[in-house]
Amino acid sequence: MILQPGTGPIRAASYLPADPDTVLWGRLPCAADDPVLTVDPGTEVTFDTISHEGILEDQGRDPRAFFARHGVAEDEVLADAVALASSAVAHEPGPDGPHVASRPVRVAGARVGDLLAMTVVETLRRVPYGVVSNRHGRGALPDEFPAEGSTVSVFTRVSADGTRGLLPLVDGGEPVVSFPLAPFLGIMGVATAAGERPHSVPPGSYGGNLDINLLTTGATLYLPIQVDGALAYVGDPHFAQGDGEVSLTAMEASLRATVRFDVVAREDALRRFGDLVGPMAETAEHLVPTGLDPDLDVAVQNCVRAAVALLGARYGMAPHLAYAYLSAATDFDISQVVDLVKGVHARIRKSDFPEVR
Repeated sequence: MILQPGTGPIRAASYLPADPDTVLWGRLPCAADDPVLTVDPGTEVTFDTISHEGILEDQGRDPRAFFARHGVAEDEVLADAVALASSAVAHEPGPDGPHVASRPVRVAGARVGDLLAMTVVETLRRVPYGVVSNRHGRGALPDEFPAEGSTVSVFTRVSADGTRGLLPLVDGGEPVVSFPLAPFLGIMGVATAAGERPHSVPPGSYGGNLDINLLTTGATLYLPIQVDGALAYVGDPHFAQGDGEVSLTAMEASLRATVRFDVVAREDALRRFGDLVGPMAETAEHLVPTGLDPDLDVAVQNCVRAAVALLGARYGMAPHLAYAYLSAATDFDISQVVDLVKGVHARIRKSDFPEVR
């Protein structure tokens, strides 16, 4: 099924399509942006999201022509991707990032000092294909790839049962390598307090382009609110990504995603998580503190500090014992190394600790 704008299942009563006037291209919302939607805490919003792969200037800014070269019929190309690529929406590669993000959603009653909880309720694939790219010397091996030219975009199909991505072993070969799909939103964030929109590539304390592949259906991302109303947004949809995202992008492909917005008041937030200065995620199994920095070593250190502080706030664990526990029992994973600011996230098993009341 191709989920064109407004067609097919739309879970939430609040639906935000990806029209040229409801998205930003290459920039993320800031305090100066007006919301396109206002909701109460506890509300679910269904977003149509557009992958930047296939619409970018180095791919021709013409998704119908780009995907036709890979055997995709015109009616299988998303109309909103075509509309954005052919619109007058300003986008300048370099000064702007590649990503398409929603304009902000205001959450009534959200205040600076609170946390915004963004829970991924549902993700639906809008198309049965995606793209993995390496460009601009921005992957983990910038002196080695791309070997020829400035951009390599690898077209990737979805298996008939919808559970796996398919890649060829050699150019022009049959798709014989398969890997599991785990759709998630690479961008989830709140507006910065600044008056200028941040570049879409580097993540920060506001979230943004975190590329944490654990943020699949059922996961929650907690973000320190920086402006009243939170002004939340989503974008950068993925069908799959390995930790590191080493070539620059993962399997980028458009999703219809439903997200629930909740507000955690500051007092409750301090009791549950401590004084968060950056993003933290939670899944059914794990607490997931994060660390961010242009230097990967410092990002790891920031993540460890966040994990020690989290265990102290949530469980009353002494810092030296938390440090020992983390070394013995917790995995620290590289979220991505390709977004200028590198990301690390920890996976702390909740089942290892007494239940929090």
